[in-house]
Amino acid sequence: MSYALITGASSGIGRHYASELARRGYDIIAVSNQREALATTVEELSAEFGVKAHSLYADLSNPSSAQSLYDECEANGWEVEVLVCNAGMLLFGTLMRTDAERLERIIDLHCTTTTLLVRLFGERMKERGRGKILIMSSSTAWLPYPTISHYSATKSYLKSFASAIWYELHRHGVSVTAVFPGAVDTPFYKLDDKKRRLFVALGVMMRPETIARRAVRAMMRGRRRLTPGLFTKFVVVVCSLLPARVLDLFLRLKPIKELLARV
Repeated sequence: MSYALITGASSGIGRHYASELARRGYDIIAVSNQREALATTVEELSAEFGVKAHSLYADLSNPSSAQSLYDECEANGWEVEVLVCNAGMLLFGTLMRTDAERLERIIDLHCTTTTLLVRLFGERMKERGRGKILIMSSSTAWLPYPTISHYSATKSYLKSFASAIWYELHRHGVSVTAVFPGAVDTPFYKLDDKKRRLFVALGVMMRPETIARRAVRAMMRGRRRLTPGLFTKFVVVVCSLLPARVLDLFLRLKPIKELLARV
């Protein structure tokens, strides 16, 4: 059986990606920097779905991690047919108040490691004439977002990268699917349960299992892009059409200026 490798597989959307793919019969390679949660994840996947599940602990913000993961899979004879580049981190704060080391980590995690993983595993997929790659971008890829400028910029890179790689690989039997979720009901957002339930009911936030299910289905169908949720689709359309001047005027509002001064 071929394997599905999922980064950031021990929590959030990544955990649900692992479940969705295990449910479809794939053996799983779960990658994360959360050692205890990772061990629990592979145990649960094996017990629930009867698949082989291996854990690979890795700090994916280290640029050398992609090669190490690839070498480990090759050494064990694990043929990766599905690659899900999901690991990510979200940092709130204006650029000038964000630690330079943390900026370097988020850029390496989102851009460098994803690029190298696709390069390494994508080459093997191309040689075999089959494979599926899923890249997690974000609805923030469509517009500059003050206070998460570094995050939205890396997601914009992934948007462009995934599109270009699709052209390079799809004629060789390898699909590339980019996913652009909006707000996700995860601990990233420090909200009380009442507000979380309200935002989910209104469609402002989506549950991670819903995004994972729709994204895996889109990947299996060979779709190039998925923007899950009507609200997120609306935001993406508006953001792509919104002149920069409008955002600048919005940022001049007193409450927004006060907020920006604190982050």
